[in-house]
Amino acid sequence: MSTPVLLEAKALRKYFDMGKDKFVHAVDDISLTVHEQEIVGLVGESGSGKSTFGKTILGLHDKTAGDVYYEGERLPDVYKAEDFKKYARKMQMIFQDPYSSLNPRMTIGEVVGEGLKLHSQDSAKQIHERTASWLERVGLQADHMSRYPHEFSGGQRQRIGIARALIMEPDFVVCDEPISALDVSVQAQVVNLLDELKSSMGLTLLFIAHDLSMVRYVSDRMAVMYLGSMVEIGPADEVFFNPRHPYTDVLVGSNPEPDPESERKRPSTAIQGEIPSPINVPAGCRFANRCPKVMEQCHTVTPQMIPLAQEPDRQVACHLYSA
Repeated sequence: MSTPVLLEAKALRKYFDMGKDKFVHAVDDISLTVHEQEIVGLVGESGSGKSTFGKTILGLHDKTAGDVYYEGERLPDVYKAEDFKKYARKMQMIFQDPYSSLNPRMTIGEVVGEGLKLHSQDSAKQIHERTASWLERVGLQADHMSRYPHEFSGGQRQRIGIARALIMEPDFVVCDEPISALDVSVQAQVVNLLDELKSSMGLTLLFIAHDLSMVRYVSDRMAVMYLGSMVEIGPADEVFFNPRHPYTDVLVGSNPEPDPESERKRPSTAIQGEIPSPINVPAGCRFANRCPKVMEQCHTVTPQMIPLAQEPDRQVACHLYSA
């Protein structure tokens, strides 16, 4: 892309210590570049490490290894209070569950305005005015400020979460499955709201979700994770309609057809077998035991992410393309 790089992860790892020399390999050697005003969709099955990756690049999880750069500046391995304060105005997160991510004892005005109270020099009056403005901007009302989270629907709570993150006017936002707990009709509303705010504010988003068709709709590029590793990345439409990695192929095939009348039909598939344990990660390709195109070397040699010869803007980690 021609726009500058805003955030870059290099060989990022996050392991969780389970004791007795056992570790959960939640994020394992992932590199990803995100450009300014770009939306990168991150997809994969539950347990693939998507949310952990998003939280690790924001410092909510300490890094096990690797580096994260924001505007060329290397971010700390372990965040201290002053680091969170420094980067809160630049990077924010919209959390997955609109029911548990809002403090039930705080009014909506307190929830949305909390970041400004902690990280800005604004007066109480200014915070009140900006909070009211942001509630209206996400489709709610200013007089909702005195109400509590339990008085709102799931879709409204997610809008509150969006207002809480974006009132800080960050440049980069991790959207951690912001639509997974919502009804289908409400999902579209929230996605359209994010797309509108992205355009008006020039936001850069990492959009984490299960629904590949929704990710394709909202994203410029799509990255696919499996068992803590990255297996494919490229333009969202190309990854969705012409997947190269066998895992992406079956993942897309198991996703409901977004437009049954579309001429771009794709076969329906289902992923066979059980996903391996992230504690006992198998040697070689992690998808080998479930792959319909498995080869002998897949069980012993770990494939590396490489650009495709005819499609340099796409990368795939698969022995089918490394021969």
